[in-house]
Amino acid sequence: MENGNNESFRDSISTIDKDGKRAWIYPKKPSGPFYNKRKIVSYVLLVILLISPFIKINGNQFLLFNVIDRKFNIFGFPFWPQDFYLVVISMIVGVVFVTLFTVSFGRIFCGWICPQTIFMEMVFRRIEYWIDGDRGAQIRLDKQPWNAEKVRKRVFKGFIFFVISFIIANVFLAYIIGSDAVLSMILDGPSTHLGNLIGLIIFTGVFYFVFAWFREQVCVIACPYGRLQGVLLDDKSIIVAYDHVRGESTNGRAKFKKGADRQEEGLGDCIDCKQCVNVCPTGIDIRNGTQLECVNCTACIDECDFVMEKVGFPKGLIRYASESEIVENKRYKFTPRQKGYTAVLVILIGLLIGLLFLRTEVEATILRVAGKTFEHKGDAISNVYTFKIMNKTMKDFDHLTFKVRTPEGGQVKMVGKDLIEVRKEDYSEGVLFIEIPQNELDGYSTKVIIDVYDGEHLIQTTKTNFLGPRMLN
Repeated sequence: MENGNNESFRDSISTIDKDGKRAWIYPKKPSGPFYNKRKIVSYVLLVILLISPFIKINGNQFLLFNVIDRKFNIFGFPFWPQDFYLVVISMIVGVVFVTLFTVSFGRIFCGWICPQTIFMEMVFRRIEYWIDGDRGAQIRLDKQPWNAEKVRKRVFKGFIFFVISFIIANVFLAYIIGSDAVLSMILDGPSTHLGNLIGLIIFTGVFYFVFAWFREQVCVIACPYGRLQGVLLDDKSIIVAYDHVRGESTNGRAKFKKGADRQEEGLGDCIDCKQCVNVCPTGIDIRNGTQLECVNCTACIDECDFVMEKVGFPKGLIRYASESEIVENKRYKFTPRQKGYTAVLVILIGLLIGLLFLRTEVEATILRVAGKTFEHKGDAISNVYTFKIMNKTMKDFDHLTFKVRTPEGGQVKMVGKDLIEVRKEDYSEGVLFIEIPQNELDGYSTKVIIDVYDGEHLIQTTKTNFLGPRMLN
């Protein structure tokens, strides 16, 4: 775009050089209003991320994604395999929300909210600036021979990176296996929890590799979101954009010369200082237009505004804007495409909320034993069933009973104890008989509604089929 018709920059990604080798990125330390706002948002999110697995609501971990035991807690609400439909709907809601957000605001999630960016830019990168110095100092340190200073800095930085990676791994493990299991491993000693210890070591190694070496390549190579935005963005999307109309004018960009009349020479406001490139954490030139490597971190906005202020030009050469706004000077409008995504999102959220309210804390399943026929018990007909009760809560149930609501006169006779006990986050199963007066049956197959009571409190209702003799007209 800004290099005429030269689109060669799109032939390769910013982290790979022309020989196909890793091009190490040394971003300049950012500063400015947007960066200060990002720091506030990032540190708030970091606190939330680090404490969430250790917060409990009604005995449930605030956030838990235990794939091993197929148990999930979201905002303190427990979800079991029986609630998988809710998880699916939640994932669809998330996909539609990300789609709407990307269509409207591009990859802003990556720059402001993504944990990878927050840890990389606000934790590891800041430590690197503290130890190795800013961009120029890092380049010089990398090129200098291995002397005492370089060894000391490399070892010190590696040690701190490892410690932070270890802490992140513990928190990550708390999301997977539960904070109680992690705390138990700490208190009891790792030797009694070898499985968890191996997981902790693996996660520590992965995080160290990502933040010490792989870095921005996660966003450029591994994350599919960059490719997704290429499909979803249009000229109405608000993104971090270079105003090429103002920056290039008719004769392109040029270095700043004091006292020169750039307007008369047909030169744009871009003075080709390349500070927007130097400060970019993924090493791109935002002046080339929208690129998959751009994470909308706003570092280039702050840097460009600072340069524009120094040379006496208006700020906003790089800013949040749409291509339509830059080229046609049109204000942002909520497009029909965005309205459609919003309508779908509202419907899905409404459906999810409704299903959450209908969700029960105790789930009972009563199934007729296959291959068993009915029995006559005087004027009544009896069927044998197996039952399973899942307790999704953090409290014990000691007085659960079944009662037939319809047909009238139906009775439940337990095999074993009359009262069912179900421990927290556990299940109970057994066998029972249901007897129904023959004159209340609808024929060969009758729908039976059964209520589950905790003492005198109704907690769930379930249904099953009841077989009886065929009735001849």
